[in-house]
Amino acid sequence: MGYLALGIRCLIGAVFLASAVSKVGGRGASGRFVSSVRDLRLVPPRAARPVAWCVVAAECAVCLLLAAPGPGAVAVAGFAVAGVLLAGFAAAIALSVRRGVRTPCRCFGASTRPLGLRHVVRNLALTAAAGAGAAAVLVAGAARPDAPGGVVVAVVGGLLLGGLVVTLDDILDLFRPVGPAPGLARGR
Repeated sequence: MGYLALGIRCLIGAVFLASAVSKVGGRGASGRFVSSVRDLRLVPPRAARPVAWCVVAAECAVCLLLAAPGPGAVAVAGFAVAGVLLAGFAAAIALSVRRGVRTPCRCFGASTRPLGLRHVVRNLALTAAAGAGAAAVLVAGAARPDAPGGVVVAVVGGLLLGGLVVTLDDILDLFRPVGPAPGLARGR
């Protein structure tokens, strides 16, 4: 169970690190994220900026809690905060989509892809992973993974899954039908 807990720590940590960095890194990133929070129409417009910064702070807290060495209670707290955030994100996205809001997903930086059902499913799957991670930490107790090969596999596997989650929209876009090239007229 220690290896599973380690792998899920890397998965959730990588996802939240990429999310937080993409929302504040780069020119105009924070402004775009604040606009997307405002466009969701779930909070009053003047509360969008504080809510956006609270989200980024909570995402950073998840990363720190999951990366911190020490008792399993710290990791369980990280998984708990991650689970609450992910479930909240899923609910917010579902509510906004139901209202017909088509704001772009700013989960991992600048994207033109509007929020949709796949983002809800992604966040619910990550919520389940956070729950599994907390359970694995609790079951493993004080036992730590000690085989170097197992540790490498758990860390690399978690980071790869995290990278897959972060780039999921881009990967799915590769399989979308391509329309006609702009400027080409039919029949010529």
